[in-house]
Amino acid sequence: MPLSDSEMIQRRIAGRYETGGVASTWTVCTVLRSGLAGLGIIWGFVSSDFLTFAVPNTLFGLVGALPGTGLTQADLSSDTSRTNAAVFYQAPKVLLFNFYSLLLFDLSNQHWPESVREDAVNKPWRPIPSGRITPRQTQRLVMVLAPIALGLNYMLGVWSQGLLVQVLSWYYNDLRGCDEVFRDAIIAVSYGLANLTSLWLAASSPNASSPDQTTTVAITPRGYLWTAMISGVILTTMHVQDLKDQEGDKSRNRKTVPLVFGDWFSRWAVAAFVPFWSVMCAAFWHDPLESALGVNNPYQEGSRSRALLYAGHWMYIVQLILGLLVAQRVLSKKSPREDANTWRLWCFWHSSLYALPLVSRSK
Repeated sequence: MPLSDSEMIQRRIAGRYETGGVASTWTVCTVLRSGLAGLGIIWGFVSSDFLTFAVPNTLFGLVGALPGTGLTQADLSSDTSRTNAAVFYQAPKVLLFNFYSLLLFDLSNQHWPESVREDAVNKPWRPIPSGRITPRQTQRLVMVLAPIALGLNYMLGVWSQGLLVQVLSWYYNDLRGCDEVFRDAIIAVSYGLANLTSLWLAASSPNASSPDQTTTVAITPRGYLWTAMISGVILTTMHVQDLKDQEGDKSRNRKTVPLVFGDWFSRWAVAAFVPFWSVMCAAFWHDPLESALGVNNPYQEGSRSRALLYAGHWMYIVQLILGLLVAQRVLSKKSPREDANTWRLWCFWHSSLYALPLVSRSK
């Protein structure tokens, strides 16, 4: 039966809506798929370092800024109190700073031809060797992200600190400091600067009585000493990450500690320094070391609870056991796969050091 003119018009309108709906759905799905792919590429650049740089540095700042650690001294115009909640309120800012600093560093590091060749051997899943993005596109991302990072530094109030982090990134990547034997020294300084900035950001919490005011932060000598000790940990033990990458590093003639001083020396250095720093860091937070150096905790006058002391003793024991396990593994497990597992255990031990202030506070 033939359709009337009105019925034909209604069907045409309905067909247009259906077609438009399908097209709209397809467009939304395409955008979402592209967005997820882009996030996957970004994560591919930073995934190796996120849990060893961004997260520990954020933890360093937040834990160190808690009241009672003595690492910072806030100076509020109308209120000198600072709560744990106010410190952790700063967590997004601290993590943001460390994330975009890390992203800019990794983008700058991974687009060079020799880096691509090395990653093809050591980390073929990274975005460039896996073909998800080209070196030229990555270089353009660096050119876009660099001014954005400068703007974020200014907005967060860490212009000079953030600029120094970018200068160190340029020195390490563009001036090829990453291929020299002193590369771990550059990394140690970068960690120290990022940790100090994280500490400053976390302690710059809003005034509880006047939300429009923020603290004026001074890092104490104790804070600088703790930061220097963590940088010492990085300087003397972080070459454990190079043990698993010796084949790829050799292909680009990179001068790492294992390749310059030998595998035997590198393993014994890690085995000696990891337990050493376990003891030194525990001593710092258990008072004898800082007392000997004349950098006492200004908040140590308050009495700690018995439960906190008990937890502190167990924390010292746990991180020492972790350190001894790292030492045992690095000497006895020597395949690339086992070296990768030792590296992960080192990361866990390293992060445990950052948590020591939690069980050593007087307030």
